[in-house]
Amino acid sequence: MFDFVAKHKRLIQLVLALTMVPFAFFGLDYYTRATRGSGNDPASVDGTPITQREFGDELRRQQDQLRQALGQNADPSMLDTPELRTLVLNSLITHRLLTNEVAKEHLFLSKDEVVAFLLAAPEFQEGGKFSSERYANYLRVMGLSDEGNVAKLRLDIPAARLARTVAGTAMEPRTVSDRLAAIQGEKREVAEAFVPAAPFVAGIKPDAAAMKAYYDSNPAQYKLPERARAEYVVLSAEELARGGTVSEAELKAAFDARASQFGAAEQRRASHILVKTQQEADQLLAEVRKAPQRFAELAKQRSQDSSSAGNGGDLGMNAKGSLASQALEDEIFRMKPGEAAVVKSEFGYHVVRLDAIQPAKAGTLEEARKALTAELLKQKAAKKFAEAAEPFNNMVYEQSDSLKPAAERFKLKIETTGWIARGGQGAPGPLAHPKLLAALFSADAVKQKRNTDAIEVSPGVLVAARVAEYKPESLRPFDEVKAEVAGALARREAAALAKKEGEAKLAALAKGGDAGLAWGAAKAVSREDAKGFSQAALRKIMAADARKLPAYVGVERGEEGYVLYRISRVVPAEAPTPAQAAEMRSHYDQQAGAEQLDAYLLALRARAKVEIRPAALEKNAN
Repeated sequence: MFDFVAKHKRLIQLVLALTMVPFAFFGLDYYTRATRGSGNDPASVDGTPITQREFGDELRRQQDQLRQALGQNADPSMLDTPELRTLVLNSLITHRLLTNEVAKEHLFLSKDEVVAFLLAAPEFQEGGKFSSERYANYLRVMGLSDEGNVAKLRLDIPAARLARTVAGTAMEPRTVSDRLAAIQGEKREVAEAFVPAAPFVAGIKPDAAAMKAYYDSNPAQYKLPERARAEYVVLSAEELARGGTVSEAELKAAFDARASQFGAAEQRRASHILVKTQQEADQLLAEVRKAPQRFAELAKQRSQDSSSAGNGGDLGMNAKGSLASQALEDEIFRMKPGEAAVVKSEFGYHVVRLDAIQPAKAGTLEEARKALTAELLKQKAAKKFAEAAEPFNNMVYEQSDSLKPAAERFKLKIETTGWIARGGQGAPGPLAHPKLLAALFSADAVKQKRNTDAIEVSPGVLVAARVAEYKPESLRPFDEVKAEVAGALARREAAALAKKEGEAKLAALAKGGDAGLAWGAAKAVSREDAKGFSQAALRKIMAADARKLPAYVGVERGEEGYVLYRISRVVPAEAPTPAQAAEMRSHYDQQAGAEQLDAYLLALRARAKVEIRPAALEKNAN
């Protein structure tokens, strides 16, 4: 259903981008401090409600987009989290702030202006005219009526223009832009030395009390996820095709109906010499007719077509429709073998010679048998699948306490799985689909022990499943994970010791010592090209005081150890070309615009009375 949205982004971005204003503007913490509201609406802005339906529709749209973006790797549990619900709700709040401002300032459009906008929108044009079908598709995707869409756009279009205007008025001063560009392009030559944590691990023996304390304070590390063992059946067009047969009469009828598609079309071999002018082509044609044996030599010397000149101008065997030039192809298929002529095309002037003709060859049923059989079986299977899909779905739904009736009717094998985690770990191929996993771990499947719906996991493949055994999330016993806890504590303590040693070496280097370190080869790094260094390391490297070189900084690398960096040289940014300078200034202006829009939205937020009902963020709220 999102094909239309994918193909017509400009209009939809213009109108709907406001429903997902970047949350860098405020952040989750800012929103969760909002005044609590009451009633059934998730939120209201200055008394204007954001309804449960608006929130639910937008949440589903964002979940579907995430599911499409993540594909088979999507973790169903990540598609419905409190964080996502908070983001969606507050995107609607931001949009409502803007549309309320439009209404307050009487900036809304008339109905006629919206209709004119829609009639002229490129996204709804086909053959230079407004397409009612495209517009109807858009309305279906968005779940809107024509009247409702026009009413919505009366506010949404000016709201988008308002946001764009606010952002578009910001400009960075030229001196600031130039300074930012210089900082961005500056390079520093940096060498790396590593103090590993691993050598310290062997000497660390955590005591029982420390291990128990670590286990108690880090339960998430030792939890077994929610798991289920499942039964499932697969109805697929491919399997239906395996048991099918095709009669000789069906094969012959299919071959007779498509005989022209089999066999080989006529092909012609030609050579050419491509030149720029008519005069040059006429001179070459005269030479070719005088000495035909020199054609290949002349092509190598004179042809402008580098791809064929080296082969003496040979274009190879080609059927109709194979050549880039229609004019050249038309002439080749008019000529007789050995004949030469001049042809003008969009590429220049061709001296062309027809070298050979390979006549068309009619195909035979035997030659087409294998391909036709596979195709007919596929067609039959698709028909069988279409006929079986609805009754299969109905049966697993109506007889939801077992998969056996559906398996027996459709001659399917009931498969079983090992333990599958809610996130999909351990799921065999057919069960790894996000929608099927979500259904398998739903309350209906887990608590009521019902079959899932038949879900299409790929074209022509329906799968229904049921929970055979279920285990909720649980904490592994301390005695079971003692070795893991001891290892985690040892690695953490080893990292602390490596950091201590690294910082001591850093202090020695600052005093002019060499600290006995083995430095790697120097790399020229910049804010735009980290050369594989972590962002934490890059920030310290670029922030280091480089007035006196060499300069040194150190960075922790988690449980791996501690890294020291030696800055030996600073290379100023190269002066940009006028085009590069203009591009950079435009980039910084856009950043300034985003910051200005941020400030404007914060000001609207501060003036507005925003009420949020926290219960709306719970999964059972809509």
